[in-house]
Amino acid sequence: MKLALYGLVGSLLVLGGWRVARSPRPLIRFLIYLLVRCCYRLRLRGRNAIPAKGAAVVVCNHVSFMDALVMGGASPRPLRFLMDRPIYESPWLNWLFRLVGAIPVESDRRDPGSVRRALEEVSRALRGGEVVMLFPEGRLTPNGEVQAFRRGLETILARDPVPVIPAGLSGLWGSWTSHRDGPALSKRPRRFRARVALYFGKPIPPRLARRELLEARVRGLKAEADAWACPHEVSPLRRG
Repeated sequence: MKLALYGLVGSLLVLGGWRVARSPRPLIRFLIYLLVRCCYRLRLRGRNAIPAKGAAVVVCNHVSFMDALVMGGASPRPLRFLMDRPIYESPWLNWLFRLVGAIPVESDRRDPGSVRRALEEVSRALRGGEVVMLFPEGRLTPNGEVQAFRRGLETILARDPVPVIPAGLSGLWGSWTSHRDGPALSKRPRRFRARVALYFGKPIPPRLARRELLEARVRGLKAEADAWACPHEVSPLRRG
């Protein structure tokens, strides 16, 4: 009886290891979610806005180098991230970025053809029914506020018209991975279990997904998230 039980347990472990090896992203996403939950008091809203099946693009404001981890862990589906090549090629994290299918991009001035290759990979992902995550500001916010969205998103939607889900992230401005009080990663961590809020909005059809509208939606979602994540920094005027 014991031999049969050990055999069953061993078979399940082998099967589980085989499934993880073939498709590691769900496990990685779960582990990242646990890490984020340990580091922050996380509030999520509207996760069901991400469709259970089919292609979509998620856009969010860019506050810190932790944003991708928070987004990736909170999403009910694996996300393909478009990210700067220098970060993608980090010797410590490149293995992870490759494993989760991040898409590196560099300016054409530094690497001619990089933008075209990145857009082609984004297109392949969307046509394969995946969800792609973008930070349309193109860089970390220098002051905590949402910056103007760049034009790359419209190029993506022109090639592959898919729904766009806006998201607003709050609570990471002031962390050591943000640009507050100096360049990101140049300071010591000072906060633990800070409030972080991530609010998703309703999907926007591709024919309506213009930069101005998406930027306004993200600003609105961030303002709502601010009210919980950092209420002491929300002015009475912004409250109402």
